[in-house]
Amino acid sequence: MPLPQPHDLTTLVLRTDFGDDAAWEALCAALDGADEHPCATRVSDPRFAGVGVRALLAEESAAAEDERICEVFLADATALAGPEHPLLAVDLFTEPGRTFRVPVRRYPEMSANLSIANMDFAEYADAADASGTFRGFGDG
Repeated sequence: MPLPQPHDLTTLVLRTDFGDDAAWEALCAALDGADEHPCATRVSDPRFAGVGVRALLAEESAAAEDERICEVFLADATALAGPEHPLLAVDLFTEPGRTFRVPVRRYPEMSANLSIANMDFAEYADAADASGTFRGFGDG
């Protein structure tokens, strides 16, 4: 189950919950409305249904070095149910398995910075609040 490669200058949003198509469409609409430029390579493939962090890490470690990706954002049940659509950000490279949540409205800027290596995963993870959600730098 190799992970799909994100398009140039985007990050991968992988759907893992297939219980509510309308919720997935709402999340996609929120992604589209969050920024004028595409920031996400969205993948909705049932073979990833219910996939967890451990399985993603195993898959990435088995991938050829030039096919590995640094991070993935999961559209899991929590992301699809919440009004902020808090995607689960998963580090696959520097600190494999480290996670935090990021609301869709914060995703475009984060995706852009990660895609061009302007910032790294840990900077965002370290700025997550007590609930484990990145809400911005210094604004709470």
